[in-house]
Amino acid sequence: QVQLLESGGGLVQAGDSLRLSCAASGRTFSTYVMGWFRQGPGKEREFVAAINWTNLGTYYADSVKGRFTISRDNAKNTVYLQMNSLKPEDTGVYYCAARKLSMSIRLGEYDYWGQGTQVTVSS
Repeated sequence: QVQLLESGGGLVQAGDSLRLSCAASGRTFSTYVMGWFRQGPGKEREFVAAINWTNLGTYYADSVKGRFTISRDNAKNTVYLQMNSLKPEDTGVYYCAARKLSMSIRLGEYDYWGQGTQVTVSS
């Protein structure tokens, strides 16, 4: 079992940066694939980024590629999402998620979820 807690959200202006953190509790954190999803107002939850056991394997949604960077520190049981050049369309609740085995961009394949952290980007 894995429990996740997101932090680092806030209110920023377009072009600013934020770094989200997801602290995980539970055994064998290093064997889990970690992902970030987001849900804007009135929208469905969508995939943002994912990372496998090491920082060598990452995948990003086209909408954030080149601006966002996902990373993890297994010693601290923490995954990060560095968000640069933020746009108003990045606004939403950002969720951290975890799954066993292989990389996935499918929401339904993640087993554990955090409560989310709000990111608001003003024009």
